[in-house]
Amino acid sequence: MSATEERQEVRAQAKWVRISPRKARVVAEHIRGRSVPEARTVLAFTQRAAAVEIAKVLKSAVANAEANHGLVGDDLIVYACTVDEGPTIKRWRARARGRVARIRKRTCHITVRLAENPKAIEARSTRAAAKAAASAEPKSESKPRRRSPAKKKEAAA
Repeated sequence: MSATEERQEVRAQAKWVRISPRKARVVAEHIRGRSVPEARTVLAFTQRAAAVEIAKVLKSAVANAEANHGLVGDDLIVYACTVDEGPTIKRWRARARGRVARIRKRTCHITVRLAENPKAIEARSTRAAAKAAASAEPKSESKPRRRSPAKKKEAAA
């Protein structure tokens, strides 16, 4: 990929997800830099609640890429997956001797950014070049058909 060529980037975001950002970041680290099919597989087999939410955002980002930018979903990589802290919902719980304990229900904002896979771009350009070369070549005359042995004898005589 040349320096003048820009990599197309697509993103999707889920806000106010009711999961602690610290717990969601653990899952987000697993899919950074992976291809979309590989990331989907990793999330499908991850046994954490955050994996379900991140899988939804990944699915949305792929849908955005296919619908809005005409990209192929399987040719993309997870360029970045960030989990930012959202607002904290504060609740109270009664404790002994008339006191209270604060309960913090943390939320997060999950952002998934996809980019075109450089390997897929190279493969696509190689196929396009081969196709262009094949169409640019002048079509050769078809080879004469083989004569049957009986016709060879007739031609020789």
